[in-house]
Amino acid sequence: MSVDAETLAVYDARSAEYACMVSAWDAPGLDRFIASLPQDAHVLDLGCGPGLDARRMMEEGVSVDAVDASTAMVAAAREIGVPARRAPFDDVDGTDIYDGIWANFSLLHAHRADFPRHLASLCAALKTGGLLHLGMKLGEGESRDALGRFYTYYGEDELLTYLTDAGLTVLHQVRGQGKGLSGEASSWLWVQARG
Repeated sequence: MSVDAETLAVYDARSAEYACMVSAWDAPGLDRFIASLPQDAHVLDLGCGPGLDARRMMEEGVSVDAVDASTAMVAAAREIGVPARRAPFDDVDGTDIYDGIWANFSLLHAHRADFPRHLASLCAALKTGGLLHLGMKLGEGESRDALGRFYTYYGEDELLTYLTDAGLTVLHQVRGQGKGLSGEASSWLWVQARG
C-alpha cells in the first residue's frame, strides 16, 4: 500500500487550514475539465481534500465519487455536502466506471515506483474516451517538504511520457507556480488527457 503515514498526519492535523487556503484560489483546469465532460458524467475525485472541487462539480450536475486517504479531509468534505469516503490510491479498481478522473495534486504523494501502477488503475477505471486531469509538481526526485509531507517530482517530458505510454492522448497542459500549505514556492503542471 502506498500510503505515507507522515503525510496523512499533516493533512489530518491541518485540514481546516488547508481548506481555507484552497478556497482562496480556483483549481487550475477545473472549468475546462467540467466543460469537457459529457452530460450526466460520473467522475472520480482522487484525493478530494476538503471537497471544494467535488462540490463545484456537483453544482454543475456531475455525479462525483470523492475519495481521500485523510480522515479529516473526508470529514471536511462531508461538512460541505460532498459524500466523500476514505480510500487510498490503492483502492481504485474496476473497469469502465468513470467519464472523468480528477487527480489534482494528489498522486504527487505516491512513490515513483508506484506511479505506473496507479496510472494503470486509473486508465482501467476510465470509460473509453474518458478524461483524466492530473496536477503534479515539477522537479526531480522524491523528498519531504517543510511540514514532512512526501512528494515525488517529475519533469514535464517524463510525465507526458508516462501518460502516453499508458495509452492516453494529451489534450491540454498548463504550467504555473505557487505556494502551498508549507509556504514553499514550487512549479507545477496540470495535464488533461483522454483515454
